Amino acid sequence: MDEQRFMTYIRENQGLLNKLIGLYATDREEKKDLYQEVLYQSWNARNSYRNEAKFSTWLYRVCLNTILSHKRKKKLVHYTEDIEPLAPSIKPHADATEDSRRLYQAIRQLAESDRAIISLHLDGYDNSEIGEIVGISTGNVAVKIHRIKDQLNKLLKN
Repeated sequence: MDEQRFMTYIRENQGLLNKLIGLYATDREEKKDLYQEVLYQSWNARNSYRNEAKFSTWLYRVCLNTILSHKRKKKLVHYTEDIEPLAPSIKPHADATEDSRRLYQAIRQLAESDRAIISLHLDGYDNSEIGEIVGISTGNVAVKIHRIKDQLNKLLKN
């Protein structure tokens, strides 16, 4: 894939990158570092994209793997900062409703793998695509989504 096409795809999926990074980053500096690392890893892996799935599905997987690798190195996560997007083209979370902010904060309290699964689900990916991205069976995805929704309901009621 050439540079121009790659950058076009990245721009088209800017919201996806910012949302995922926002779910896992603890502060502004980590957001910047993760963003750069995701771009670097995506660029290095660009030739592995074979048009068998949507580019966004492929990018989601690269982004998620990069973030989780980074988190394994850090171990503990303490959220210290409100969510704010990296790119100016992304609508700020200040425009989000109170309910969506509460949901986002509840999602951030989930285990890392659960955050990825519910994020993909909320983005409209079907269970088979989610399973492919996170490396579990389609049936397991359905069970996990049900359990995650129950967990989010409990978090939101508190």
